[in-house]
Amino acid sequence: MNVALISTYDLGHQPFGLASPMAWLREAGASVACLDLAVQEFDDSIIRDASLITIHLQMHTATRLAVALLPRLQGINPSAHYCFYGLYAPLNEEFLRGLGAGTVLGGEFEAGLCSLYNRLNTSDSSSQNQIQTEPVISHEKQKFRTPDRSLLPPLNNYGYLEVENSRRLEIGYTEASRGCKHVCRHCPVVPVYDGVFRIVQQNIVLEDIRQQIEAGAKHITFGDPDFFNGAGHALRIIKAFHDEFPDITYDATIKIEHLLQHQAHLSALVETGCLFVTTAVESVDNYILNILDKGHTREDFIKAIHITRDHGLTLSPTFIPFTPWTTAAGYLDLLSVIIQLEMVDYVAPIQLAIRLLLPKGSRLLDHEALQPYLDSFNEPALSYTWQDADELTATLHLAICNIIQESEKNGWDRRKSFTHILETTQQLCGQETNKDSLVFNDLPKPSVSRMSEPWYCCAEPTEDQLAKV
Repeated sequence: MNVALISTYDLGHQPFGLASPMAWLREAGASVACLDLAVQEFDDSIIRDASLITIHLQMHTATRLAVALLPRLQGINPSAHYCFYGLYAPLNEEFLRGLGAGTVLGGEFEAGLCSLYNRLNTSDSSSQNQIQTEPVISHEKQKFRTPDRSLLPPLNNYGYLEVENSRRLEIGYTEASRGCKHVCRHCPVVPVYDGVFRIVQQNIVLEDIRQQIEAGAKHITFGDPDFFNGAGHALRIIKAFHDEFPDITYDATIKIEHLLQHQAHLSALVETGCLFVTTAVESVDNYILNILDKGHTREDFIKAIHITRDHGLTLSPTFIPFTPWTTAAGYLDLLSVIIQLEMVDYVAPIQLAIRLLLPKGSRLLDHEALQPYLDSFNEPALSYTWQDADELTATLHLAICNIIQESEKNGWDRRKSFTHILETTQQLCGQETNKDSLVFNDLPKPSVSRMSEPWYCCAEPTEDQLAKV
């Protein structure tokens, strides 16, 4: 039986969410074809020949694009069985089934995909076999296979890493674990994993890294929700990785709480080639951090900056600056903290425009602090709408979004983008811009490694992306 694996968008990476299930399905006997619409043209023949069409939904943007794509797929092949899998599939289960999904899989989905394949690939073609028997969400421990990347586009089709002297390094991507021990209220991982995390076996991770380096990767991104959920597992992997490939760098995502808890291991990250750590700060307002249940405070963030800096480890903070509890004064405070910590060059401008996303299943939906601001579910957007704290904050968000668009259009560097954001915020808050507030422009520019992919997982799909699907 022919199976089509489709990805619409995966943050500029070669999709692990296609490579991993491809290995499992081929082992089960399936004839598999892959289509990564982030970098490939649509291929009617792949869709027409498939009896099972699966679409990976790893993030909100990918889900929005998949929904736009589905009518085209169904027009070409109305008789195929359609399966959505990945983090955002169970969050939108009811909606997806209404569009024609026969199977929805989340959590540890590879075994479920194989079960689905075996269920459909039987001589008994009764309608009973079309009914899902696999759990929508599985936390079952899996013995992973080495991801099969043979049918995916080469790495040079994807995003790259910019390092000193404008060198561009091709990026590999792998996952050493899934899920998360923590239950931050805004996080989309939580409704699916509910505090559970699962490791990918070390030999599988290393073999996946090995094959990507052989294919040209000069840097590896570990895409775990939190690399230090299993710190011992992570440290064993990076030691073995560095021993075998001492010239290859990497990055990972680690929460503030873990950076403070595992200070003793920060030097190991630097020694094994970690260029930077992405960390979800979200806010510098302790009231908002408490609502989000982030597990850290404003003071913890400041402490983490100083500790990692002392170790020579670069932090790349991410934020959700616009929430129902954000005020213009609070936003200005965030900008002030970034300036005081000399972090202007380390914050991607898009991070200063992100608005809180509320998908179905979010733990925030029942929080009493949200109720005065919460509106109805917006089905096309696949999220709940909410009101800003006041009209000034709503005006500020629109202004910041316009600055980000101008920044991307004109290729501004981070300092110029930040200067425009700061000046606009000050003006809206009734303050005059003075030289002291722009002191960051007088500092020596550090060498900051950054990804070429400007997107963020909850960004709106662009017109070009929608046109492509």
